[in-house]
Amino acid sequence: MRRPTSKNAAGRRIGLGLLFSLGLLASAAGQGSETQKTATATFAGGCFWCVEADFDKVDGVISTTSGYTGGHPAKVSYDKLLDVFWHNIDPLAKDRQFCDHGDQYRSAIFYHGDEQRALAEASKAAVQKRFQQPIQTAVVPAGPFYKAEEYHQDYYLKNPIRYKFYRFNCGRDARLDEVWGKKD
Repeated sequence: MRRPTSKNAAGRRIGLGLLFSLGLLASAAGQGSETQKTATATFAGGCFWCVEADFDKVDGVISTTSGYTGGHPAKVSYDKLLDVFWHNIDPLAKDRQFCDHGDQYRSAIFYHGDEQRALAEASKAAVQKRFQQPIQTAVVPAGPFYKAEEYHQDYYLKNPIRYKFYRFNCGRDARLDEVWGKKD
């Protein structure tokens, strides 16, 4: 199944992305009580239906939004999200993810600030140590984010049979097992 791609004002294709709101718990200054704060993380891992489904299962992720785009949390850390991201993509694939081909399906980590950039680069270097082939996942600054059409949002929940059929036929889980090993 081919999903539409979007183009920015310059006519350049925009990659698939997923925007996250993360739940962070931090002590209020001088009060010792906990207040809820949020942070944003943006990743591109091919089919956003699949990436959204995987990240929605992570405790501490408040929301995910499918769309298009070119600190130490107590509940979920950015490092944890990076780990989930790496284990749900094929980092060796260039300009594709599983059965979806083209540069709009490339994998990428879009960072928001210097801290996320440093953590993303460090995680990429750690992942590279596992493989002889070069990691194809880019680490780039986040740009404008464009929310995808409503039918893409929570697709795996709204259309579970179609979603499971797509994910299986795309070979996503089989390839993930091949790249990362079977999950326990």
